[in-house]
Amino acid sequence: MEFNFTEDQRLLQETVRDFLAGECPVEFVRGQWETETGRSPEFWAKLTEIGVPGLLVAEEHGGLGMNEIDFVLVLEEIGRAGLAEPVVPTAVVGVPLLRECGDDGFAKEWLAKIAAGEAIVAVGQPASPLVPEAHVADLLILRSGDALHAVPRAAARLTAQPSNDPSQRLFTVEFDAAGARVLARGADADRLEAAALDRGALACAAQQLGACDRLIAMSVDYTSQRKQFGVPIGSFQAVKHHLANLKVALEYARSHVERAAHSVAHGARTRSTDVSMAKIAAGQAALDAAEVSLQVHGALGYTWEQDLHVWMRRAWTLDLAWGSTAWHRARLQEALFDGGLPAESFGFSPRA
Repeated sequence: MEFNFTEDQRLLQETVRDFLAGECPVEFVRGQWETETGRSPEFWAKLTEIGVPGLLVAEEHGGLGMNEIDFVLVLEEIGRAGLAEPVVPTAVVGVPLLRECGDDGFAKEWLAKIAAGEAIVAVGQPASPLVPEAHVADLLILRSGDALHAVPRAAARLTAQPSNDPSQRLFTVEFDAAGARVLARGADADRLEAAALDRGALACAAQQLGACDRLIAMSVDYTSQRKQFGVPIGSFQAVKHHLANLKVALEYARSHVERAAHSVAHGARTRSTDVSMAKIAAGQAALDAAEVSLQVHGALGYTWEQDLHVWMRRAWTLDLAWGSTAWHRARLQEALFDGGLPAESFGFSPRA
């Protein structure tokens, strides 16, 4: 299968990259750490102007009517910029979940609000008890028992939890299930939750590509300037090998992420295994980039003033979100060796 992005998809990526370069410099990212919520309604409004929250919303509800293949390039740029606004729970996970819940009237109301930049959604993660973005969400989608519930923020009780990433606020959430709106029960709730997990993991993997690429670029720039024995340390063979290995891992992971985006967009039977492979490859590449980048920066890399830790923290945070690398390895192992999930190839299965 030949897989290429279209000219329009690449143009969308470039538009978002240029926008983030102008509106989301590292100074903005750091500045958000000091605010009460860590989020900026003004910035969210600007994101809405270029269509990011409504990218997966149907045109009839005010969105762009695109799919995950279009979105994956946007998410890579978000990771490259170190942006931590609630794009994933709202636009990548929340929109399809509402669209597929079967409550058409409720979905129509909230999809229109999301596309217009008037609503933020937080979604409980099956692999974690913590709910990011709960403090700024207008609607929380949470599991209780066999049902998936839509809970207004005013009806939820939030308890803040510690985070090693100043860009992320984490919460445990309690709510009265008896008074909440039920979106789905039983097998339907399981199906929606499984799809949400895969979309969230795909979104994290795409951002990990961007974060990894940024860490490599920062390391190359630093090693080209830092000198020892009268020459840039980037000319040392050991440093070259470290950075070259990171680049290989990044490009290897990219193919997995793009395949996973195709599988999610088209509802392939192998969706879950493809997503896990993407999360594993991109997550490990980003984690390795954080480690190597710190190593080649030396003592300077440990300082607060150095921006390196902004992307290191994003790499660590994204690894834990929507299933850690270890969790996805276990799921892939089950698919491959225990037959727990479909793990077919794109038409290249061996003949019997």
